[in-house]
Amino acid sequence: MRIVQRQEWFRWLKVLTGIGLGTGILLAAATDTPDPRVDELMNLFVKKGLVTQDDVAQIKAEADAMRTNNGALPAASKWKISDAIKSVELFGDLRLRYEHRQGTSPADNRLELDRGRYAVRLGLRGDASDDFYYGLRLESAANPRSPWVTFGTSSGGIPLKASPSSGAIPYQGPFGKDTSGMYLGQVYLGWHPEKWLDLTAGRMPNPLFTTPMVWDSDLSPEGVVERFHSTVGDADFFANLGQFLYQDTNPDYSSGGMINNDPFGLLTRNVDQLFLLTWQAGFNYHFTTNVSAKMAGTLYQYVGRLQTNVAPYFGSDFIGEGAYTGPNGTYVNGASGYGVVNVNGFGYNSFGFPNNQVGVDHLLVLEVPLELNFKLGSLDAKIFGDAAYNLQGRQRAEAAAAGYANYLGPQQLTPSTVTPFAPQKNDCKAWQAGFALGNQGSLGMVYGTTSRKHGWEFRTYWQHVEQYALDPNLMDSDFFEGRANLQGVYVALAYGFTDNAIGTFRYGYASRINNLLGTGGSNQDMPWINPIQDYQILQLDFTLRF
Repeated sequence: MRIVQRQEWFRWLKVLTGIGLGTGILLAAATDTPDPRVDELMNLFVKKGLVTQDDVAQIKAEADAMRTNNGALPAASKWKISDAIKSVELFGDLRLRYEHRQGTSPADNRLELDRGRYAVRLGLRGDASDDFYYGLRLESAANPRSPWVTFGTSSGGIPLKASPSSGAIPYQGPFGKDTSGMYLGQVYLGWHPEKWLDLTAGRMPNPLFTTPMVWDSDLSPEGVVERFHSTVGDADFFANLGQFLYQDTNPDYSSGGMINNDPFGLLTRNVDQLFLLTWQAGFNYHFTTNVSAKMAGTLYQYVGRLQTNVAPYFGSDFIGEGAYTGPNGTYVNGASGYGVVNVNGFGYNSFGFPNNQVGVDHLLVLEVPLELNFKLGSLDAKIFGDAAYNLQGRQRAEAAAAGYANYLGPQQLTPSTVTPFAPQKNDCKAWQAGFALGNQGSLGMVYGTTSRKHGWEFRTYWQHVEQYALDPNLMDSDFFEGRANLQGVYVALAYGFTDNAIGTFRYGYASRINNLLGTGGSNQDMPWINPIQDYQILQLDFTLRF
């Protein structure tokens, strides 16, 4: 019985030894140069009778075949990341869009846009040593309020400017690329030395708790921000203090006649940089695991020596009106005058408009955004809103009325038959109220800030922005056309086809609030119409996030 057991044990030992030897030799085949110690080991196993010479020959043949099939191993990567960089994340998105916009004037004149568009955003961000972090992002358009480029626009209008002496890009035929490019949309450095303190400098993602009513979500302010955070019980308290460079006016000082084509001419130039200061404080209170409320108060203050003769005339009085002066005038009712020289020389020009649409004089805006997050069964829900009031709105209205009267009064070629309006001193308020609903983890999908397979979000809000309430250069350029004196409804639905592919439907309708006033703003999608009596926009997007 013992002899049988020993034979069985010896048979299994040979099997296991053969398996181990074969595996070792095959693994050794992964290298270009065979290890000579493998041959010595095989000879030893043959002498001990654990394997036969035929077994060794077969294993060697298989090893040679593997070495031939594998070929040379790839060389080590030549890319090297500095030890100062702790992490690198590639992020961004590719987006395609169909869009329809329509604006009608008080005389029922109409402008329509039907266009296919695309947008690309590509960036790197991560952590560096000693609690520093960094980020940069490229975008496909120079417009700070929109990364979108319209298909087929590279050939439009170019032949009219194509003389060799003009310096313009010559006409290139269809499918040209002169409107396509990549621009540095974000570049910033940050430092997080303590849990309660975060400092960021550069062109950065918007650090404020706000809504598109006040800030277009595509804007990346430039400057410095200090962020503070503290948790007490169930409440998270925060403060964001921003110092953003609104306009560089260098040279700040020059003696008269030093600079050719200086609007100051022979006068001494002595100006300051224009800054937007933001003072925000708020809290996020967690009632339960699924219920929280967030609220903040923000004060927007513009500081610096505002100059009326420095383009693009942020320092001039905001007028916000169109160019119409009467039935026999140069412009039809509803025309903004954009792109046409003001031959009468009156009014306060800006960005190609005969009446200023960008001025930030008499703006001291108080904003209060808020949101309530909770569950409806298994769904995520949010009630949100925003309210803003211009504390200097009465002065802004008075300056606008006086400037518009100055534009209408001394018309020389064709006397104006339009009567100036009295200052609309109460038109200095803005508010938004809305509701969002989605399955778990999907709120924000409408804006492309999150995505998940089979995720969905429905979002809607009502918005009311009066003529002298907000900075017209920061408002959402889509909803509603970056214009004041409009109110209307926004409806959107987003669905996640995969974990990073989103389809989105958006629709908006708005109408004029005060029929005595224009719809002030300088957005470049439909700059030719002011006032807008009714406005509609439809967007169908496909987004691939990464």
